[in-house]
Amino acid sequence: MIRDTIKQAQIDAMKGGDKERLAAVRLILAKLKDRDIELRTAANVPADDATVVEVLQKMAKQRRESITMYVDGNREELAEQERKELKVIEDFLPQQLSEDETKAAIADIKSTLGAESIKDMGRVMAELKARHGTVLDMQTASRLVKEALS
Repeated sequence: MIRDTIKQAQIDAMKGGDKERLAAVRLILAKLKDRDIELRTAANVPADDATVVEVLQKMAKQRRESITMYVDGNREELAEQERKELKVIEDFLPQQLSEDETKAAIADIKSTLGAESIKDMGRVMAELKARHGTVLDMQTASRLVKEALS
């Protein structure tokens, strides 16, 4: 389980005295705890690894957006801090599909669903997320689906 790996990384960072990695891992664990609290009242709870991957993907997306804003604002020291946190987050994410693999998955779904126009984008995205949601950057996937259906 990914959650166990993250907890072990926290212990290793404490033992190794790696304060930056420890801080990033603690951020991840705090977000996971928040998500667990949200799911207490949910009718159907997704698998634990799916929840963890969802949280990690969201955190990675936030870091990428922050890096862009900090670089645009000439705040390189803050951008560097975000890059370090992003690196730690990405260490725990499953290997993401490459752009070529994503295009192949989109082509398969397109042919399966008979999708031909941009009107079918919602159906294609839903199926893509259902099949490959944990190993896919949905922002990139959205762009590639638009290109494939245009």
